[in-house]
Order: sequence, then C-alpha cells, then structure tokens
Amino acid sequence: MTGGWYDAGRALARAAARVARRTPGPLPPLIVLTDPRRYPDIEAFAESVPSRSVLVHRHFGRPEAAREAHALRRIADRKGLILLIAADPALALQCGADGVHWPERLAGQVRLRHPAGMWLTLSAHSRAAAERAARLGADAVLLSPVFPTLSPGAGRSLGLWTAGAIARSVAAPVYALGGITPERARRLTNLGFSGIAAVSAAQ
Repeated sequence: MTGGWYDAGRALARAAARVARRTPGPLPPLIVLTDPRRYPDIEAFAESVPSRSVLVHRHFGRPEAAREAHALRRIADRKGLILLIAADPALALQCGADGVHWPERLAGQVRLRHPAGMWLTLSAHSRAAAERAARLGADAVLLSPVFPTLSPGAGRSLGLWTAGAIARSVAAPVYALGGITPERARRLTNLGFSGIAAVSAAQ
C-alpha cells in the first residue's frame, strides 16, 4: 500500500511545487498527514513520503504514540522532513519535533499550549476558521475539504472556487486538503494556495 503511495506522493510533490510557485509559504509545498486506520505501519508510510515535505503525525492518543514519534523523528532527520505532532505539544517537545499541528476544534488552546519557536499549523473548514488561524499566527492553514472525499466526517466539500477565494483572502499561507489527487492538484494552480496537504492520494 505504501509503495503505491510513494508513487502518488512523488506526483503530489511535483504538483504542490507548481501550486506554490506564485504564493510560496515558509513551509514546503507538500504536507502529508498520517492516518493509522488507512496506513497502520506508520514508519513504512513515513518512508514513502517525498523528501523535503512536512509530515504530520496524528496518533489519536494511541499507546504507541511516543514510540512512533521518536521513530518518525529519526526518519525525518534522514529524509529531510519537517515533523509536526498533531494536538500534542508535550510529545512534540519530548521527541524533538519541529512543530505542532492543531485541529480546528482545539484552536482555542494554541495561545496557552503551543510551544514557542515551533512551527504552527491549523486545520480550518470555513473562512471564519481560516481567518482565526491567521490571527493566531499560523505558518500554514490546512483548508478542507476542498474536493469531495471519502474521509469519515469530512462534510460537504467547499468547492474549488470557494476554497480559492478563502486562500486569497486569508493573511496566512493556505494549503488545500481533502480529496486531493495528483490530477486534482493541477487544478489548484494560480488560485492562491501555498501548497497541498494529503492523507491519501487515492480518494
């Protein structure tokens, strides 16, 4: 499974570079999020992520979270990845991660809990949430779902033009997430996005 993701990931990395050409952000143009339900071998999945990308470890409180985070730190160092830990600043500090990714529902904790000097990314599912993320100083806003997706609980897609309008209006780099494939990623060029984010390249 991860072998197939490797090929799609390389295509996504190329597409992400094109998307970010006019509106680059401080982070690399491709952000990849782990999902233990789809790819239970987290380390093998990380090995398939293209070099010089951002890897977000979403561990969902699983007991193996710390072990996985330290393993991902080693892989990230070797592959030149930026490692973020989702919603867990304590674990991010423990494993030496580069930053923390916060879901929209936990945005209220950012000012109190986000470690100083670490990368900050936030998820957003609306213009209001994206604007809030920008006010919080997000280095990247992951806006979703841009396209229809099979992800549970993703909700109705924003659509290409609405998502693009949000990306152009928000005072922070915006990455398109949700239903992203290499083919769909090409449609995001020149719409104001600073890159793309993906869990699975085969929606």
